[in-house]
Amino acid sequence: MINENKGTNVRVLLDMYFSCGQIVVLMYLSKSGEISKRNVKVIKIQGESFQAYCFKRNAKRTFLIDNVLALVPVILKERNLI
Repeated sequence: MINENKGTNVRVLLDMYFSCGQIVVLMYLSKSGEISKRNVKVIKIQGESFQAYCFKRNAKRTFLIDNVLALVPVILKERNLI
C-alpha cells in the first residue's frame, strides 16, 4: 500500500523540527537510488524541497521532501560528572 500522505507527514515533521532548531537523523533516497543516513539541521522549507545543513558533508544541501524515507530527532544525553 502506498502512503499518499507521506510527503505531507514529512513536511509537518520538518516544520516542527525547524521551528525548534532540532537536529534530525534523515534517511534519504538520492536521485541515483542510493539510500543515505545523515544528521541535518533544517534551514529553510520551500515548496517540495528544503535546505538543511548536512553534518556528513559539512555543507548546506537541498533535499526533496518526497525522497525522505525517515526522520527522527537526535536526542543528546547529558552526562553526569561526579
